[in-house]
Amino acid sequence: MNILKMKNLLFIPILFFAIWTNAQTIADHSTYLNDLKLEMQKEWPKNRTINIVFHGHSVPAGYFKTPQVNTLGAYPNLFLKKLKTIYPLAVVNVIVTAIGGENSVKGAERFERDVLIHKPDLILIDYSLNDRGVGLEKAYSSWNQMIKSAKDQGIKVILLTPSPDQNVNYADPTNELRKHADQVRKLASENQLGLVDSYQAFEFLYPDKEQLSKYMSQVNHPNELGHELIANELIKWFQ
Repeated sequence: MNILKMKNLLFIPILFFAIWTNAQTIADHSTYLNDLKLEMQKEWPKNRTINIVFHGHSVPAGYFKTPQVNTLGAYPNLFLKKLKTIYPLAVVNVIVTAIGGENSVKGAERFERDVLIHKPDLILIDYSLNDRGVGLEKAYSSWNQMIKSAKDQGIKVILLTPSPDQNVNYADPTNELRKHADQVRKLASENQLGLVDSYQAFEFLYPDKEQLSKYMSQVNHPNELGHELIANELIKWFQ
């Protein structure tokens, strides 16, 4: 075999790998949770309890204007209410393991103890607001650690980009919150996971801080109107 043919044969698998890598994308809304959606349509006594875990910081934990915790007005429970209108036969537990003030480094440390112990069918991760304190590199490692632990057990995962912080200069495309949002999108794409793009859901409000404030209970916590925007994006994965 001449050298040119050998080079061509070596090039083919490299080309296919490059095409496959570039083709990676987030999971498909219409198919990613099909098994779970079918399970939630089963009637008693064939159905079972579905556990959905929300892991993250103060926003999914339900902190509004600190120290007020509005559990029922936060997006995990707003989502549950919407979910039950679609799947009235389903027995669903929404389990919130979020802790106010926490970042993904701490969240990864307790992931097995506090999240996997619930034997979840689905895990949602929301840490980016606080991950600005640990930086992109540490956040990327911690999110990957949690993702791998979930995938190793066959658990579906949906990642959330950050909800707003009114101190951010959204006119600057290189703002730190945008960088973390982009990293979460990258993680979802690399792992073919679900994505709830909270950052994008609030984007129509960024040019007008007065309008944005109407969706916020304090500088970095949405009010119920803001949580509703996130819940609306999340429920799309179950329609």
